[in-house]
Amino acid sequence: MPALIGGLFPLLLLGTIRLSPIHCISNDVYFKMFPQEAPPDDPCYNKAHEPRACIPDFVNAAYDAPVVASSTCGSSGAQRYCEYQDHEHSCHTCDMADPLRSFPARSLTDLNNSNNVTCWRSEPVTGSGDNVTLTLSLGKKFELTYVILQLCPHAPRPDSMVIYKSTDHGLSWQPFQFFSSQCRRLFGRPARQSTGRHNEHEARCSDVTRPLVSRIAFSTLEGRPSSRDLDSSPVLQDWVTATDIRVVFHRLQRPDPALLSLEAGGAADLASGKYSVPLANGPAGNNIEANPGGDVAATGGGLHYAISDFSVGGRCKCNGHASKCSTDASGQLNCECSHNTAGRDCERCKPFHFDRPWARATAKEANECKECNCNKHARQCRFNMEIFRLSQGVSGGVCQNCRHSTTGRNCHQCKEGFYRDSTKPLTHRKVCKACECHPIGSSGKICNSTSGQCPCKDGVTGLTCNRCARGYQQSRSHIAPCIKQPPRMINMLDTQNTAPEPDEPESSPGSPGSPGSAGDRHGASGMAAQSQYYRTEGGRECGKCRVSTKRLNLNKFCKRDYAIMAKVIGRDTSGEAASRESQRRAMDPDVADYEMDQVQPGSARSPITGEYEFQAADYPSPNPNPRGSAMERFDLQIQAVFKRSRPGESSGAGNVYGMPNTTLKRGPMTWIIPTKNLECRCPKIRVNRSYLILGRDSEAPPGYLGIGPHSIVIEWKEDWYRRMKRFQRRARTCA
Repeated sequence: MPALIGGLFPLLLLGTIRLSPIHCISNDVYFKMFPQEAPPDDPCYNKAHEPRACIPDFVNAAYDAPVVASSTCGSSGAQRYCEYQDHEHSCHTCDMADPLRSFPARSLTDLNNSNNVTCWRSEPVTGSGDNVTLTLSLGKKFELTYVILQLCPHAPRPDSMVIYKSTDHGLSWQPFQFFSSQCRRLFGRPARQSTGRHNEHEARCSDVTRPLVSRIAFSTLEGRPSSRDLDSSPVLQDWVTATDIRVVFHRLQRPDPALLSLEAGGAADLASGKYSVPLANGPAGNNIEANPGGDVAATGGGLHYAISDFSVGGRCKCNGHASKCSTDASGQLNCECSHNTAGRDCERCKPFHFDRPWARATAKEANECKECNCNKHARQCRFNMEIFRLSQGVSGGVCQNCRHSTTGRNCHQCKEGFYRDSTKPLTHRKVCKACECHPIGSSGKICNSTSGQCPCKDGVTGLTCNRCARGYQQSRSHIAPCIKQPPRMINMLDTQNTAPEPDEPESSPGSPGSPGSAGDRHGASGMAAQSQYYRTEGGRECGKCRVSTKRLNLNKFCKRDYAIMAKVIGRDTSGEAASRESQRRAMDPDVADYEMDQVQPGSARSPITGEYEFQAADYPSPNPNPRGSAMERFDLQIQAVFKRSRPGESSGAGNVYGMPNTTLKRGPMTWIIPTKNLECRCPKIRVNRSYLILGRDSEAPPGYLGIGPHSIVIEWKEDWYRRMKRFQRRARTCA
């Protein structure tokens, strides 16, 4: 039965097992089962990622830091040291060769455990001149709050000592705090000294003779007026800064003389001056050296300095620009700088962030270093305080070694020989294009850095000085590639180089004006000459008006009967000519445009030279409306009369009319021009333009102005007025 039960038991167990299906869990569900902690916020930036002041954690800067002692018990072999407690004492042996009986200086900065006290002990003092020093290296700058020395149990207390600090890794030292029972006598300072802003950076002296005190403590900011606002006191910031701490022990407090007398040589120790002993019947505060000059090498008492812990509280100095310090690959301690700062203490701006001066971060202002604005054209910059002041504290960075052909404080301008490409952003590497000044048309190779306009020679225009300006024509000279075109005079009655009338026989070969003849000034072939002709809407064949270069001088002025300046204010057409004129104007809107290459206005004393001469083939009889000859009437407003003939003085006395036109005066006047001349555009008159008109009275009946062989028509220029007045005065001498 038991065997049966034993055999069935496993089966019964198997019968009770229920297998559950295994379900797969997706990754997102799986990770939600273990919520991850959000990464800690950077203390140097707020939630909006705006910079703010930050400081590293408060630490014991002396922990595990190296300490160098000038004297260590047992360093030169086994030595005897004594401890004193109440009225008892005990002596022991120290030996650096024996770990159980050694008291090295590294015990000062190890883990301080009250249940397992480790001490550093000096060699037994032998005289008043035996100063003992402890030098602690912090590795970098710290802003210190306190320095504490914990005394070993039953060890004699120091009577006089000084704490020094160094800010340059031990190259120089300055007093941090004095301790003595005789501050004024030994250090020239009162035991209780008032501190103001004028002396808050000076060391003070404290009395260490208080009984039942097992530690010596020094607070760096206690009693300093600016300690509540350290950010605004650079003096106090320097005061609390240190890279090294040094403690110098000068002498011990006196032990019980009865205990010293129990030891051999105790009397000698008292006389040696290595303790402070009261003078007989002296005041209680006058503890001075009994034998200042003594140097007795008695060590029978075994008196020595003994410290169990050396603590220095403070923060790694990062000037408010880092929240922690860490060691690098070489084991050197450095700040992990933020706010675009750099250096072991975040004491400067990192490269290319010199747009504002470096400053310590405060609770009110983070003073973040700003990147220089070089528009991506430079990798180096420097800070200029004068520019920073002129910008009212906005920007002081000056870019250096600008690339991509840029220059300027922010690499925002193109250097000489380049100009800004307005189609590209300022940060584009090809924003500056090389000047393309024409080698002949420009007077230099340097263009305007903004517009790209090259300096052009006289008469040359264009962005690159590659074409002649209006009123100029190209020459073959490299010095003056464009010369001024003279204004042109119009002579209406010359038959040369004009289109013949339909009923006029063609000129014979070789006659003046015929194509291919010697009279062709350009020596063009007959075919080329024929190409100069065109037909009007009426079927008349017209040629180009001949242009001859002339100068209006006093002689020509004297040979004309009148000289006026008039403005064309209207036009009147009549009959068939009016109809043809309307058709022609509809087909050719430029028919009334008189476009001339002219002298640019504004030039002083510009000569009236190079006038057009308009010459007609057959001018009709001087009749205001002759039969078979259409005329165009223009309404003139005479604005100035420079010359008019007097009775009997007309140069055309033998003409059809036989009388001078004495009605010329300022005011309205009618000007008659043959329609066929206007159809051939000799001349082209523009309404609302002013003209200088010179002619003879014989060319029109009285009360009218006409066009004749000696008529001169020039578009008026304002700077001609004085010259015409000069002609008017000199015309009195005309023959």
